[in-house]
Amino acid sequence: MLQGSAQLQKKSVKIIPHVIDTTLLASALILLYFSQWSVIEQSWLQVKIISLLVYIGLGMVALKYGQTLRIRFFAWISGLLVFLFIVSVALTKYKFGFFNGLFV
Repeated sequence: MLQGSAQLQKKSVKIIPHVIDTTLLASALILLYFSQWSVIEQSWLQVKIISLLVYIGLGMVALKYGQTLRIRFFAWISGLLVFLFIVSVALTKYKFGFFNGLFV
């Protein structure tokens, strides 16, 4: 995307991000269902799901809706940071992830 690659016009490249995002969201909902956790009781799950939606939105800006290369670049970097935050929340089970010590 940043280099203006012609690969972005391929059908598979346009479909794969949607498949990945749908899989991530579906896995979160399946996790809730099978583990019988309540999103209201598990605040780290609330943060994780909301962060996943933010990640999907940033991906949409980075790949399609960003009007300038600068906006797309910052959406891409922000998406990477949100992804790392999601991983930290998943690993620690704290709503602030690795930053838990800073806010508690």
